[in-house]
Amino acid sequence: MLEGIRIIEVEALGPAPFAAMMLADLGAEVICIHRKGGAGTPGMPDRSLLDRGKKSIALDLKTPEDQRTARALIASADGLIEGFRPGVMERLTLGPEDMCALNPGLVYGRMTGWGQKSPLAQVAGHDLNYISLSGALWS
Repeated sequence: MLEGIRIIEVEALGPAPFAAMMLADLGAEVICIHRKGGAGTPGMPDRSLLDRGKKSIALDLKTPEDQRTARALIASADGLIEGFRPGVMERLTLGPEDMCALNPGLVYGRMTGWGQKSPLAQVAGHDLNYISLSGALWS
């Protein structure tokens, strides 16, 4: 269904890797940029189950050489998915303004718990937070 579509996922937690896995399941080529030298969690598999169907590359996005590699990948992509807190990708010079200038056809997907500019934007957001704040956690 999505053959010929290339997605770059910048490794994160939560919904971003799940969404990228679903796109891979539908036939997109998904390349996940993992953190170079990231230590695994003891007792856990070396590779996340959410990496199913994806290609992987390990980069340190704070180094100029790996930045160039990431930019080259993004320049060749149809979409980018990231799930960092607001401002992280901009500090890495990989934010939507820079990347869409590099690749005008790029669809830039951001997944955050509280959006980019809300009062809680810098706070991690998880299901339990949303359920409790909505009042649905009350029993």
